[in-house]
Amino acid sequence: MPANVSPEHVIRRPVLSEKSTFAMNEQKRYTFEVDPRATKTEIKDAVERIYKVKVAGINTTIRQARTRMSKAGKVPGTVTKKAVVSLKEGDAIELF
Repeated sequence: MPANVSPEHVIRRPVLSEKSTFAMNEQKRYTFEVDPRATKTEIKDAVERIYKVKVAGINTTIRQARTRMSKAGKVPGTVTKKAVVSLKEGDAIELF
């Protein structure tokens, strides 16, 4: 991704599931859906700029697209990327 991309284009949305909510409350790890082209450095910069926190580490996973059947035939899925962000001691993000 180009260097002049705003942080709002890197971070798409927080992932709120049972597993991510547990990690949020107990381990201070926050899960976000991010742009598939974003690097860990870009994700770190975006989280620090948007939420005004210090990031300790980032783990990313890519969910591959799978094709689905529809009336029109096979429909390709979309590739999504998830980033699990660990914060430094004392920092927290208020999502809701």
